[in-house]
Amino acid sequence: MATWFVTGISRGLGWALAQDRLSHGDTVIGTVRQITPALEQWSVQQPQLHLVQADLSRPESAEAAARQALALAPRIDVLVNNAGYGLLGALETATDEEMLRLFEVDVFAPVRLIRAFLPRLREQGHGHILNVTSIAGRAPGTGSALYSAAKAAMEGLSAALALEVAPLGIKVTAVAPGAFRTGFLSGHSIRHSATEDPAYAASIGASQAAFSAMHGRQLGDPVAAARAMADVVARDEPPLHLLLGSDALRRARAREAAVTAEMDAWAAVSQSTDFAD
Repeated sequence: MATWFVTGISRGLGWALAQDRLSHGDTVIGTVRQITPALEQWSVQQPQLHLVQADLSRPESAEAAARQALALAPRIDVLVNNAGYGLLGALETATDEEMLRLFEVDVFAPVRLIRAFLPRLREQGHGHILNVTSIAGRAPGTGSALYSAAKAAMEGLSAALALEVAPLGIKVTAVAPGAFRTGFLSGHSIRHSATEDPAYAASIGASQAAFSAMHGRQLGDPVAAARAMADVVARDEPPLHLLLGSDALRRARAREAAVTAEMDAWAAVSQSTDFAD
């Protein structure tokens, strides 16, 4: 049986993953912002579930959560950086406070957790790090500039980290979901920039209306996503990049095709900047 450390298990993909792993006899150490009576009752019913309270918007919280987890478990087999939220709105109107909090939760906290767990994973000689990113990090959409930037950062970090830790027996997978039928588009997980400018009504206003209309009708099944992530961990050669959802696959393919076409169109300019000799 494996031990999983999963951030953000109170809802969404984190909740589905914790439920799936507990049903298979694994141990789950999960972070939550608040330990509610319902969560406490869940941990009573599931003795292999350990709750760690952590507000990942606070810089010291990630290391504190890691210390608690390492004190609870002799080994950590899988680290899942799942906790995060979205920020929608025009880049022009986003505040520094909104930007810093987003990156604190979606980028800096995962980095701090990875650093905190790596000594144990190296000592064990095995482990798997799953960084839950987003299709927005690979194929950004209108009105998600800062969120896409945060998720693209985790995509790049995962790719480079995999090269560093592969010789140590540690695997890395960046998991990019599309739209899943969770509470992600609710007020729990999505935020809008406090200030809106009418100049962006035709672009960002339209995209935000589409997001609102999608809530509760997303294609993705979080239970199926949890099974897919567990299957990836069980593989001897897991993917470095994993897309979840047919919509994510469609967006990624369209983006790849557009990037390739643009590279080909501008190849002569790219090559013209080399020294002649």
